[in-house]
Amino acid sequence: MRPPLQNRVTPLGDIVATPHRGLFTGNRGIIHDPVTKALLNRRWSSKAWITCVCEFRGRRREVMATRSWTELFFLDEATALAAGHRPCFYCRRDDANRFRAAWENGNGVSGVRASGIDEVLHRERLEGRAKRLHALPMSLEALPDGAMVHAGEASWLIVSGRPLRWSFEGYQKIDFAPGAARLITPPSTLAALRAGYRAVLHGSAA
Repeated sequence: MRPPLQNRVTPLGDIVATPHRGLFTGNRGIIHDPVTKALLNRRWSSKAWITCVCEFRGRRREVMATRSWTELFFLDEATALAAGHRPCFYCRRDDANRFRAAWENGNGVSGVRASGIDEVLHRERLEGRAKRLHALPMSLEALPDGAMVHAGEASWLIVSGRPLRWSFEGYQKIDFAPGAARLITPPSTLAALRAGYRAVLHGSAA
């Protein structure tokens, strides 16, 4: 059996190899070699980090087969948002427009283009080449559904004020020791969630 490709994304934005695929695909530009289907040293070639549907108008792509965008995969949309991605305006136009409206409302701006959102997200999601973590702006219980935090060497999804532990298989209801929890989801995306954008969650979060 062929080993899995290195194209599955964690909430912290790391790209790893695992057979689990998830609900969404997306990209950060071209970051792979189509001959070896291996990642290059860089982890993005564009500030437009997007989240796409896995099926669109019956089109089929062989993953990492050409010098086109590098297919990445996410457990769900909350994972993608935490990593610093946003909805694609091509294959997810309605969702992208809802996200932009909530992003503008939550961040107190108007008339923002996708590139403007990307500029803000790029500052918020990275600290050098590493994932930027942020101080919690409110209590865990007050965080909106779909927000994610990092605590105890794990990533946690917040649903109805309660944390669920993230994994590539899905979410688990296990004991949570908050310690020094940090916000993974970029603050401007958190503002969009607070303003009413509803991220698509994996079924195990129900």
